[in-house]
Amino acid sequence: MAKLVKIFIIALVLCGCLPAGAQRLHYTISPRNAESVLKTENLRGSVEWLSSPELGGRATGTEGARKAAVWLSEQFRSQGLQPMSGAWLQGFDTSAGMGRNVLGLLPGSGERYVIVTAHYDNLGQLGGTFYPGADANASGVAVLVELGRMFAQMKACRKTYRASLLLVGLDAKEKNQAGAEDLWRRIRDGKLRNPETGAVLAPEQVQLVVNLDQLGATLSPLSEGHSDYVMMLSDETAPRSTLETVNHREHLELEIGYDYYGSKDFTQLFFRRVSDQRVFLENKIPAVMFTSGITFNNNKPADTPETLDYPVLRRRVQLIFYFLDKIL
Repeated sequence: MAKLVKIFIIALVLCGCLPAGAQRLHYTISPRNAESVLKTENLRGSVEWLSSPELGGRATGTEGARKAAVWLSEQFRSQGLQPMSGAWLQGFDTSAGMGRNVLGLLPGSGERYVIVTAHYDNLGQLGGTFYPGADANASGVAVLVELGRMFAQMKACRKTYRASLLLVGLDAKEKNQAGAEDLWRRIRDGKLRNPETGAVLAPEQVQLVVNLDQLGATLSPLSEGHSDYVMMLSDETAPRSTLETVNHREHLELEIGYDYYGSKDFTQLFFRRVSDQRVFLENKIPAVMFTSGITFNNNKPADTPETLDYPVLRRRVQLIFYFLDKIL
């Protein structure tokens, strides 16, 4: 009988979560529990919704962008995340009208924070032409949502992390990264408070910013004929060995690039200038950027949900999740 009970508990560990009473048995809560909620169809569904004509391309200041922000806040709420300073949406002014960042927190037991960002705005409609923005950047937001779902599952399994995980949907990337600038100002000025402790989130508590920007395509591989790839643009202080370890340990075997197709100039351009991690790097906050690279569809009407590779996108989510699980 004891052997059967042990087998049953091991099955729970592998396939789901242990009941509360089983915590005293001291079984390790495996991050593989989170994979039970990671569904390819959820990734596709998020990209299709964000890229739909109903949202009109999600240009900052439009009704479509507002709907995208509300939808993202509902995702965070349903996952059991918590709003910072009592509000899911943090508004700011832009040249195009009101911008809105969406913040959801998974509190940790310590004082450190890891911030994961993805901009949800896009070009919208220009000259009557609709720009869906599936890869840029509905794909990154879809990854953000699934990371929230996976870490909520780990919380349901009673896994605790030392660092707090702050997920942020950024607006106004297409308006000189105004959303990222507003997020940084709120951190710098002590405007964000932990909902559990009431403590201010201070700049020195930010361990790492992880930016997700264009992650769904396989049209610009690092090696010819090899669609299973991803890039983590970073400086040499980033935890690259951690990424390599989880890539191998979890048998994901994605090809990982740490520069932009071998070009030093383009790496500096995309890492330090044209995406939302820029403002944090400029203020000495460590940051990395995950991307699958620019394709010929980006910033064109052809950037549609049908052009993305969802099975590979799912593997990229797995890699980023295991990476975050390790550093938290």
